Amino acid sequence: MYPVLFKIGKFTILSYSFFIAIGLIWGILLARKEAKRAGEDPEKIMDLCFYLLIAAAVGSRVFYVAVNPGIFFQDPWEIIRIQNGGLVFYGGFIAAMITGLAYMKSTGMPLWKTADIIAPSIAMGQFMGMLGCFLAGCCYGKRSDLAWAVTFTNPDSLAPTGISLHPVQLYYSFNYLIIYGILLFLRRHKKFDGQLFWVYVLLFGITFSIIEIFRDDFKSNSILGALSVSQTVGTGLAMIAAVMILLLRESTKKKIR
Repeated sequence: MYPVLFKIGKFTILSYSFFIAIGLIWGILLARKEAKRAGEDPEKIMDLCFYLLIAAAVGSRVFYVAVNPGIFFQDPWEIIRIQNGGLVFYGGFIAAMITGLAYMKSTGMPLWKTADIIAPSIAMGQFMGMLGCFLAGCCYGKRSDLAWAVTFTNPDSLAPTGISLHPVQLYYSFNYLIIYGILLFLRRHKKFDGQLFWVYVLLFGITFSIIEIFRDDFKSNSILGALSVSQTVGTGLAMIAAVMILLLRESTKKKIR
């Protein structure tokens, strides 16, 4: 598609980086607005987002390196070339969760209420980020003869050119937009703190694992039989989310009684 969005002299704007940046900014603004609506300090949310972004960036790259070590043994400098792709979301998500828990505990922020505030922003950031992946050609799909299959022709694309492929990046992107809409709907009918966050994790884990079937970019060796590492992590997150939803719901019912 269009790996390079535009150039200004010698300054190049990559589509992947541009959409990631837009997604981050948009997500932070949404979280700030949601904090005000929920009666929480928006400045604390902004500070939290700062640490979450750093943790997510480092975690997503570290996890990619960990599951694909062969690439980096051949060329160690590839570790810092993120313009070539290689950010694993769930690696960043797990790192951000650990960082977020530590930060909220140290500052006394309400854990699950804060998680609910941030959940829609994560989905929106993913929506924008996967549009950038589509333009760059990373996370590309398997061969397809379907009417909506796409063919990459730009020689700078990270996807193979001249072949009809599943537009997996768009599958992901529109999926995250739908999840965002579901979270906004549930926000009006929320029964307990933590509900939005864990519903997000549940939907992400299930849909990510399904869409992963259509991907054809480099993946690490499968584990647990036919499941890839990504599908295994996604399935695990979905199972944890389902348990947490049940536990938090029952805990809330007991408090009401």
